[in-house]
Formats: sequence, structure tokens, C-alpha cells
Amino acid sequence: MEVPPPLVLKRPLFVPSKTLMGPGPSNCSQRVLEAMSNPVLGHMHPECLQIMDEVKEGIKYIFQTLNDATMCISGAGHSGMEAALCNLIEDNDVVLLGISGVWGHRAADMARRYGADVRYVEASFGRALTLDEIRAAFDTHQPRVFFVAQGDSSTGILQRHIAEIGELCRQHDCFLVVDVVASLGGTDFLMDEWKVDVAYTGSQKALGAPAGLTPISFSKRALTHIKQRKTKPKVYYFDILLIGQYWGCYGTPRIYHHTISSTLLFGLREALAHFCAMGLKNVVQRHRECSARLQLGVEELGLELFVQHEQDRLPTVNTIKVPFGVDWKKVADYAMRKYNLEISGGLGPTVGHVFRIGLMGENATLEKVDMVLSILNEAIQSIKLRAVERSKI
Repeated sequence: MEVPPPLVLKRPLFVPSKTLMGPGPSNCSQRVLEAMSNPVLGHMHPECLQIMDEVKEGIKYIFQTLNDATMCISGAGHSGMEAALCNLIEDNDVVLLGISGVWGHRAADMARRYGADVRYVEASFGRALTLDEIRAAFDTHQPRVFFVAQGDSSTGILQRHIAEIGELCRQHDCFLVVDVVASLGGTDFLMDEWKVDVAYTGSQKALGAPAGLTPISFSKRALTHIKQRKTKPKVYYFDILLIGQYWGCYGTPRIYHHTISSTLLFGLREALAHFCAMGLKNVVQRHRECSARLQLGVEELGLELFVQHEQDRLPTVNTIKVPFGVDWKKVADYAMRKYNLEISGGLGPTVGHVFRIGLMGENATLEKVDMVLSILNEAIQSIKLRAVERSKI
């Protein structure tokens, strides 16, 4: 039997231009896109290693850390979650998950596969965890690892008090893992000052690079723990001691661990350079201003925000309740069909309940906010009108 070449690959590639205002990815800047058109480099070429070093310095800046074990995992944001848990957890370790949406449950699934004794502290629907709830859970469960998402993109909830949680973890000899995939760049995050042991983010959110490389950093305390493990991490690909040697983190000769995508490195390097040139505080302020404008516009349209308390709202992923009788999918389809604009529905516990509007990177501008509000309103009114006309028929 001979398998013929597929006919679909004889057609030229066509990629439409879309405005990505869901929970991620966000649009890349022209600078990032042009960077990725550079020639491919070998993964051990000195020029490639130099770019890796430059990326590493950029990650330290955006995390506000001096950790030596700062690098990227070759993979999407989930790979950062895997690497954090894979390296910290040994069999029967108690791992406590802070739940404010889907990502705590996803981390729990991973932790269980690494042999953890999984426990939960869960916020009520539509709000963040309180410090009292977290303290009570620590007293009850005495965890070895505590995981929390600073920003949960499924619910649009911002988990504040990371500094206080970091102090609590030190008091309990517990390692703090913070997912900042959706939050970094949209709100303050000070890894060293807040005593965070592991943090990771997504390249495709506020940074404005393509998905595929996940910035991650481990504290000296976490690194010491990993070196003293009784057994090796259960997944070779996520072994941070090996990946860190490839990234030149430990002052030892570099080793081959895997073949990194130099093309993705070029894009991430330029995204970080742009981010650094604007300044971390300025980037955070811009995202906050855009979110505030969106929230005001939502209320002026007569719509309701999902997260009730303003201080618990994530600036980068804004959740809006779907009006009664409106099919969110038809609204999203209308915006995409007529304007090539992405507006997303819910995820996990918010499926069918909310729209999710992302304000990240290139799309965190007041002009984009006004545009998405106008299109969202037009789409909802159009869907309502069609429903009325059908009922008359």
C-alpha cells in the first residue's frame, strides 16, 4: 500500500488576520513577527546560547528576581506547571491547592500523578480566597507545597496577598508555587520580595510572544530542596537540574538536554526587550487603566461583571456575565464573523456563564477597549433582535 501525498498540502497556506481579545494568546507585535523570520540557529550554537542568556536576564527583570535557576521550559504554560510540581513533589508529600477556578484543579491532577497527597482550599464561586481561609487550611493540612494562581483566567479572579502567603509558607516550611501565566504584566508581582519559591508565566499573554516557551524561576531554597531529593524527578524532560545546565544557570559547562526552538527564542527575546524598554511599572499601569475603562464600559452597557469585588478582578482577563436568554456562542461567532475579533466564553466552572475579554500586550490599549465594547454590544443586540423576530414567526 502506498499513501499518496495529501491534496490539502498542495494549496497555499492562508492565515487570516484576527484581533485576539480572548484569554490568550494575544497578538504579536510586528517587531516580534519580524524577529521570528530570522534564519534558524542550532540549539548549541554560541549565538543561540547568547540569546538564551539575554532571555534569562529579561525573565529575571519581569519576575523581579535574582534567582540563578531562571530559564524557559520548551512547552506551553502547562509545562511550567508540570516542571514546578515534578521537581518539588516526592511521594506522599501533602500538596495544598488554592482553588479560584480551573487551574488549581489542573495542578491537582498533575500533583496526584507525581504521587502527592492532594488537599484543597476552595473559594466560593466568583471570589478570591481570603487569608483567613488559607491560614486555616495550612493549620489543618500542614502542606509541603502550596499552589495558587495569582490570576485565574477561567474566572477572571485575582488572588491578592501573595506576599503574606509567602511569609505563611516560610512559617510552615512549605514551598510556594505561583502561576502568573495570566497575571504577569497586568498586576504587581515581586518574586524575591514576596518569598515565592517557583513562578512561571506564559510567553503568549501580556508578553506578546508566541506560545511555546515558558519562563520559570526557582528560588535558592527550592533548588536546595530539589538537589536533596531522595529520588530523581519523575520526568526527565522537566528535570530542572538538567534544563538549568543547558541554560547555563549553575556555572557548569552547558549540556545538551533538548533541541530548543531558536525561532521561538528570537520572538521571546524581542518581546522581552520591548517589555523592558517600556518598564514594568508602566506596563502594569497601562493594563490596569485599560481594565478599568472596560469595566466602566460594561456597566454603562447594562451588563454585569462576574467578579463582584473590584479588588479581586484580574486586569488581563475580564469576565462578564452572559445576559439571560443570550447564547454566548452566537455572540462570539458574530464578533468573529463580522470583525475577525475573538471574544471567548467561559472555561471550567464558568462555561456558559461568562464572556472572557483579554486585555494583554498589544491589545491592552484604550482604543482596543472601546472597539471591543462596541462590538460586544452590537453582537448582543443583534442576537436579541433575531430571537425576538423568531418568536414572532
